[in-house]
Amino acid sequence: METLNELLGGFATAMTWQNLLFAFLGCLLGTIIGVLPGVGPVAGVALLIPLTLNLDPAGSIIMLCAIFYGTQYGGTITSVLLNTPGEASSAITTIDGYAMTKMGRAGAALTLAAVGSFIGGTIATVGLVAAAKPLGEMGLLVGPPEFFALMVVGISLLVALAGKSMVKALISGALGLLISMVGIDPVAGAPRFTFGIDNLMDGVSFVAVIVGVFGLSEILSFRRNEPTPMVHAPGFRQLFPSRTEWRRSAPAMARGTGVGFGLGLIPGMTGSVSSLLSYATEKRFSRFRHQLGKGAVEGVAGPETANNAHANAALIPLFTLGIPASPTIAVLMGAFLQQGLTPGPSLFTEHSEIAWAIIASLFIGNVLLLLLNVPLVGLWTSILRVPTPILTAVILVFMVIGAYTINFSVFDVYVMIGFGLLGLALRNLDIPLAPMVLTLVLGPLMERSLRESLEISQGDFTVFTSRPISAVLIGLGLLIICSPLLKLRKPRALMEDPEA
Repeated sequence: METLNELLGGFATAMTWQNLLFAFLGCLLGTIIGVLPGVGPVAGVALLIPLTLNLDPAGSIIMLCAIFYGTQYGGTITSVLLNTPGEASSAITTIDGYAMTKMGRAGAALTLAAVGSFIGGTIATVGLVAAAKPLGEMGLLVGPPEFFALMVVGISLLVALAGKSMVKALISGALGLLISMVGIDPVAGAPRFTFGIDNLMDGVSFVAVIVGVFGLSEILSFRRNEPTPMVHAPGFRQLFPSRTEWRRSAPAMARGTGVGFGLGLIPGMTGSVSSLLSYATEKRFSRFRHQLGKGAVEGVAGPETANNAHANAALIPLFTLGIPASPTIAVLMGAFLQQGLTPGPSLFTEHSEIAWAIIASLFIGNVLLLLLNVPLVGLWTSILRVPTPILTAVILVFMVIGAYTINFSVFDVYVMIGFGLLGLALRNLDIPLAPMVLTLVLGPLMERSLRESLEISQGDFTVFTSRPISAVLIGLGLLIICSPLLKLRKPRALMEDPEA
């Protein structure tokens, strides 16, 4: 009952006209980003963080969360109409989605994908409501050593699963850790890695770094002279699936919800893994599995439900334990910290009203996306007709303005450009970006819990192995890092996921 009362209080905050407007804008921008092939949710959220910095914390996070799960919806449109996924988690939808388009059933495919996404996202949010209190209270029982060990496990999972090479992932993680240490030492009070530059005394701006690493490098790596695609939006009457299509899609949506929710709870798993496993589940259990690949509705409904269930379920480890489960969630966690909110157990004790308002906004955002996506599919497809050079020029202008307005400093623009070039170099060297942004976000939290642990133990490092929970977690982290030596193979899909 207490949880329900707090959720209702969250709805009261989330349904103020300002927060409804932020949720609407987030859904709108997220859908546009999802429609644009190549931008992706990580770069999209990173690019738009500067727009939210001057908002109040609840409005800011509500808008960014809406952008995040809005990209999951938008990515479907290009997958179905153009055979080109807007982002990685919609890639598998191209197989049956585009086949349905060639059969004249594009409208039905888009409607089923939107309804499935709504169902998956809403059920996962119910799971977040149910888990928030118990997991948050459990989290309050852990001390600094356990918190440090928890951070080690989170980083280990993402480093182990990101990219094709463990060495390259570790290099990326080490880079992020070094960047996070720039500034004033929190204990000694002395400058650290500032090279005598006054602008670095407060550290490197997190927002400028991620806008550069993810946003600018993404724009710089766009394919040149790419032709503007020709796309035809389905008519209004074509948006309605038949009774048979509804009946066949229901079990696929149920299975997709289970797959997406379960995998969303595991740090390191991305939405594309959920989509792929959902498709594999349909191949195994669907009564119509022999039709998959030829325009079967199960091949659209299952994966699209799974990736949205995954997106909302991935917020559970962030809200309750402070662990980002994916690169996009790591960027979101950085936005939380920028607003003075520390995700994890203390979020529900120190900022309970904001936490529940954000959770309530997830329900509202899912409804908004359902209302926005299906009737306005013609509007979204018209975005694809804008020539790529014009789009990139507009995005570049917004990036420069966004970086400047963080502190109204030209120095932050230089930081953004510098890290954009670094991001491009890392992409060309096939070094994954996700471990870098993760350690950049978690670095200060890890350092604080490490130092607090050593203060408790008076400098004795066995504090991490003498306490049962931290010992188990540290062991788990080491096992994950050493898994390649134990010849534990990771799924090929993960290795090829550009988000990882």
